Amino acid sequence: MNADVTIYWRPGCPFCTRLEAIIGADRSKAQWRNIWQDADAAEFVRSVNDGNEVVPTVVIDGIPMTNPDPAVVKEALAAKG
Repeated sequence: MNADVTIYWRPGCPFCTRLEAIIGADRSKAQWRNIWQDADAAEFVRSVNDGNEVVPTVVIDGIPMTNPDPAVVKEALAAKG
């Protein structure tokens, strides 16, 4: 499996910081979109979170997940090889 992973985040988010720390070196395999600097990213996050800007919102192979278990994200990124 070669997962496509996009991580929507914002500065100061402790859950985003935790996710980044846990995925470690594999972080570079994901596309990171800062919802405070990217209006389209913020709009997307609101669209999948009942109008709220809840981060991290992670999309793996087209499936959005709100504040997912970091192990799931790490596994998807590790699969990218």
